[in-house]
Amino acid sequence: MNLQKKFEALAQYRFYGIPAENFELSGCEQFMYLLRAGLNPDSRVLDIGCGVLRAGYWLIHFLNPGRYCGIEPHQERLALGMYKILEPEILQCKCPRFDGNANFDTSVFNERFDFFLAYSIWTHAPKKQIQVMLDNFVRDTRPGAAFLLTYQPANWRYPDYQGDSWVGTSHESETAGTIAHSFRWIKEQCRERGLRIRRLPRDRAQGHRWLELRKFP
Repeated sequence: MNLQKKFEALAQYRFYGIPAENFELSGCEQFMYLLRAGLNPDSRVLDIGCGVLRAGYWLIHFLNPGRYCGIEPHQERLALGMYKILEPEILQCKCPRFDGNANFDTSVFNERFDFFLAYSIWTHAPKKQIQVMLDNFVRDTRPGAAFLLTYQPANWRYPDYQGDSWVGTSHESETAGTIAHSFRWIKEQCRERGLRIRRLPRDRAQGHRWLELRKFP
């Protein structure tokens, strides 16, 4: 059974936070965005909100042992990824590391990363959580590191979110929802932290808008 069919079967009676449609393509595309940003097998990658390992599956296969780390507070989703999506022999030999903290605390791994990935996280996270992620990116990455992420830009249909709470399903909620953030606000947050920002093309699987944030070497 291929990866797409496997997840469709698992998601037939339960929602795991992501659409079953294009599961395999979406994970592969996220991997390709990182490759185009300079990913190599020895890179250290932090997958924020790694969920059922949609992208993690590809990254864990590609990276050298111990180079992949994931944060996921929803333990049921993470367990599905680790024990149903990822092959047992890959889990054993690649030694990925995971943490369940809900505060986006990236220091728990005691690493200096080359890449942060946050796919469909800023479409749910309030501004204060985004600021935490940016501060942690500055603190816990190497010079020249890249933060690849997706977001919904604010416009007349999607107002700039000013709330303080996560919106959407999580380890604490089964209520779906998404939010938008002003690109101008994101750009200002990056400027304050000395980060370069670049818009990337949308992906094909979900049509998400991508940004690449980069530390200066």
